[in-house]
Amino acid sequence: MPESLDHGDVKAMSAHLQLSPGELLLVPGAVALVLARWLPLRLRGPLTVAAPTVVVVGAGAVLGVLGLRWQMVPVLAGAAVALPFAVAPLLRRRTGRVARRAPWWLALPGSVVCLALIAAGPAAAWALPTPVFPEPSGRFAIGTGVLELTDPERPETATAAPEDRRTVVAQFWYPARKDGKDSKDTGHARYLGRTEHEARVVSDALADYAGLPGILLDGLPRAHTHAAYDVPVADGGERFPVVLFSPGLGGVRTQNTAWAEELAGHGYVVVGIDHPYDSAAVVLADGRTIRTKVSATGDAAEDEKRAAGWTAVRAADLSFVRTQLARIHSSEIAGPLTGHLDTSRVVAAGHSLGGAAALQAARQDPRFAAVIDLDGAPHDPAPQPFPQPVLALTQAIGPDTDREYIPRLTRVLGLGTATSYRLTVPGAAHLTFTDAPLYLPPLPSLVGSLDRTAGPRITAAASLAFLDSTLRDTPGYPATALSAYGTLVVHHPGRSPKSGP
Repeated sequence: MPESLDHGDVKAMSAHLQLSPGELLLVPGAVALVLARWLPLRLRGPLTVAAPTVVVVGAGAVLGVLGLRWQMVPVLAGAAVALPFAVAPLLRRRTGRVARRAPWWLALPGSVVCLALIAAGPAAAWALPTPVFPEPSGRFAIGTGVLELTDPERPETATAAPEDRRTVVAQFWYPARKDGKDSKDTGHARYLGRTEHEARVVSDALADYAGLPGILLDGLPRAHTHAAYDVPVADGGERFPVVLFSPGLGGVRTQNTAWAEELAGHGYVVVGIDHPYDSAAVVLADGRTIRTKVSATGDAAEDEKRAAGWTAVRAADLSFVRTQLARIHSSEIAGPLTGHLDTSRVVAAGHSLGGAAALQAARQDPRFAAVIDLDGAPHDPAPQPFPQPVLALTQAIGPDTDREYIPRLTRVLGLGTATSYRLTVPGAAHLTFTDAPLYLPPLPSLVGSLDRTAGPRITAAASLAFLDSTLRDTPGYPATALSAYGTLVVHHPGRSPKSGP
């Protein structure tokens, strides 16, 4: 390693290339093995000795410490094919035999194939990386915890057992105390679950729901977030507003972790909800895993009917968790958030179908103070006036966008008796408003044309501008802040929608 390349440089390079330090050793070592064939014999010796050493050290770090990622398999294959051709001439020379090289016209195709294999590794690691979550910018550290909540009054309609009651799993992200401890003291929470087993179960289920081989998302169970489990709430005795979040169809409670952590760092408690039989996989405390039962038929009328049913169940889940907040605040349900929840300032939020559920929950439950809809088309069969302000973030509208989406959303927002905002983010796709840009290939049709962190950052910044104005009476007109992120339409009660601040 050059002396001018310090630890910070290596860390930055590793993050940019989506490679670990061990993988950063492995890849150039493998390339050196391939190139050794093309060097004069006097130069090949030192390189051929050094390159296998680097490959062995890099491979040892990858295999023994980090675990082998599938992206590194072609790199190892390319190195393994090149190794004997690089070493054989040196061995002949040491035994006194004439060192010979394969003719260039035979060696060239082999070298090209080996280099292609090696290049495929970093390319795959860049396209499908282990997600690295943006550092929250708020003044608080981030705590997290998981609760399993059962509604004794509501039967589980997805099963035939009459004794089954509706159970949801809720994960809380909350403002925690910054006590100067190193992250190793408590350990940062895994991205998709409380344990490695749960994270792998959920990752495999998400891949299966998307119709992908599970190995393509194997970086998700490896990922850790900035939150730590069950750490003390921030000092000061403050009561924090709460944002309840419903994920997209087949989504899971952690799918907007970057957004949740940014909001928590700025003084909000965010509660992500797993909806059993809808979320891709829900792992319960007793070890059972509930897989999704939702599916589309391809018939527009039938699918809309099903979507309305799923939305109604989710809206009821949001209201149920809203009720449980009082029990958590009063210590009836024990946990670090006792005495720290402002149950008069609770927001219903969601992505996609979860956004539709948030709109319906607010219409049905006036206890909600506001709504955040992340690119969700309404599915309420009986929309009516509602008193809460709404922030609706939408993807860039193009020829492939559902033509009924914006008109339907506009009609619902027009029913509100408070000022609402619809912000269309340029370069955004449907998954831009989730964590997906952090780990899926950067294809515009999939995650939009913004960079990997821009989608989560804009989603959080717009949400904070709206929440601070709506719940905390922050000075300034929220439309001014929101219009910095895209095309804004303001819905004033009783007036036609107006573009701009």
